[in-house]
Amino acid sequence: MNYPQFIDDSIKLLNSYDPLLIKLVVIIFSIGVIYFIRKVLFDLLESLLLKIKTLHNYSKEIISKVRKPAEIATIIINIDLIIFIYNDYNSVESVRELFSIIYVVIITSIVFLLINAIASVKLESFQNSDTIKNEVINIGLKITNFMIVLIGLLIALHIGGIDLTAILSGLGIGGLAVALASKDSLANFFGTLSILVSDTFSQGDWIAVGNKEGVVIEIGLRVTTLRTFDNALIAIPNAVLANQDVKNWNKRKLGRRIKMSLGIKYDSKSQDIKNAVNEIREMLKSHPGIATQDTEYEYNSSPRAKLVSKGDEEGVKKTLLVYLDEFSDSSINILVYCFSKSVMWEDWLKTKEDVMHKIMEIFQNNNLEFAFPSMSLYHETSVDKK
Repeated sequence: MNYPQFIDDSIKLLNSYDPLLIKLVVIIFSIGVIYFIRKVLFDLLESLLLKIKTLHNYSKEIISKVRKPAEIATIIINIDLIIFIYNDYNSVESVRELFSIIYVVIITSIVFLLINAIASVKLESFQNSDTIKNEVINIGLKITNFMIVLIGLLIALHIGGIDLTAILSGLGIGGLAVALASKDSLANFFGTLSILVSDTFSQGDWIAVGNKEGVVIEIGLRVTTLRTFDNALIAIPNAVLANQDVKNWNKRKLGRRIKMSLGIKYDSKSQDIKNAVNEIREMLKSHPGIATQDTEYEYNSSPRAKLVSKGDEEGVKKTLLVYLDEFSDSSINILVYCFSKSVMWEDWLKTKEDVMHKIMEIFQNNNLEFAFPSMSLYHETSVDKK
């Protein structure tokens, strides 16, 4: 077969058809090829992700996140190809710039979604782990997302013909004005860094700041949000939070305080009071929910640079005190000062309730009665001396 002659005949045959029909055939064929390549690439990507052990947990999340922008990219490529073929295989400069910007936006969105997909899976693996704080990942993810969007925007502006040198030099000139205008935002950002470095509190901690109290929802770049116990949401600027006294109720591992002042009547016998004090002390020492000096606790063995008390550092309290305390206006008071083993509120309430019932039984067994505020009046009579 004479191949040059076959090619010439083929060209003549094609030229005998309507050019518009030929373009239509080429467009349909190209669209089919593009969709086929997209499917092959997706299958290849999925198989590669499944083979890589370190990315196995991310495969489903990555595929689900990338699928939609990839479909949009396929449609855009087809539209670009149709315009290119219809224009006699020539590209229009303005149209080419527009599609280039669209491609940059799609690629930026894919990178954005990929990083967030990996981060969401990674956060689940770090849940209830002390290796890294969730707040650090959240803040780092927000900064990374901002940088991705910024880089994508700069590339899109460059493709659009905008002089980036002039923009950057303008930012340098106006940097002082921007810094002065956004000083509160910068203060909040540095407040965020101060909170993360100091490790005063974390997400999920119960804290009290001034007259505000609640559970930390999120430590953001600008504000920290609290969910109060009456189910309201409070946003506190981090600059304010970093410079205020913060009481963190979650920074304790063993021991939630139980403190009582038990008032008994003045007509109680001294021996009965002494017996009751001893019985309350022994009851607390043997109570399964009360921490004592014999309660075992495994301290963190990691080396610390600071020479501090391990118990105070980790929030471990085992103090147990029961003593006759004072003679008040209307009662003799017994001080009960101890700590429950659990720091959880409901467990603490249950332990405290049980202790109160046992104290009432001890008082009954020793013929003691609780005192209440009262006043005694004495009438004095005078006798005339003659």
